Amino acid sequence: MIDSDIPSPTMLLVHGAWHGSWCWDRPREALRAAGWSTRTVDLPSAGRDCGVHEDAQAVLEELGRIDGPVVIVAHSYGGIPATQAAAKAADVVRIIYLAAYQLDAEESLLGFHGAPIPEEPHGLQPVPDDSLSMFYGDLPDAEAQAAVRRLVPQSIRSFGEPLTQAAWHTVPSAYIVCERDQALPPHDQETLATRSGEVHRLASGHSPFLSMPDELAAVLAKIALGPAVRPQH
Repeated sequence: MIDSDIPSPTMLLVHGAWHGSWCWDRPREALRAAGWSTRTVDLPSAGRDCGVHEDAQAVLEELGRIDGPVVIVAHSYGGIPATQAAAKAADVVRIIYLAAYQLDAEESLLGFHGAPIPEEPHGLQPVPDDSLSMFYGDLPDAEAQAAVRRLVPQSIRSFGEPLTQAAWHTVPSAYIVCERDQALPPHDQETLATRSGEVHRLASGHSPFLSMPDELAAVLAKIALGPAVRPQH
């Protein structure tokens, strides 16, 4: 349990593409039982034709509703708007990237992968056909199927818009590599993780918030309570 005499930060949990704040329900329960306060935000690009900067604004607005220090936990695509938003927020004390895109200014998700940016980036990207194996390969089939049914189309624009600011240059960050990830390959995560001050690993697929929520909650708490480590660049 957290020492009640020591102020602890609130964790703001930011979901990835195609998902919603529902995906954090299990680790939130574990964190709450350990004395942590958590908040979530629904990114408008999940289900609507909105881009990185609308998502970042949603994160920034949620940050504005939280009193005291905040640790942002961002999953997958969610790392991009979190990185943008945290650069404009005074109370963010750490960013934890969970199998997430820790991009720099002028980088985009598609650009990171060397993919072309659509000339007319409008509309929605359907839920991937292989979502079951890509996102939830280490979940029991019934649970994985239930999660897939909750996914929504994702804005195409969100994948191609570049960042204009990158908070991790000034805000301490940590990276959690998901070693069995079938969506964001672990070797890509290891590359991104070099931008963080510390690196942790889970033997999970892309969605440890569903497959190992208690273990994830324990790692998040460990990072949030540990000393801030800045990357050596």
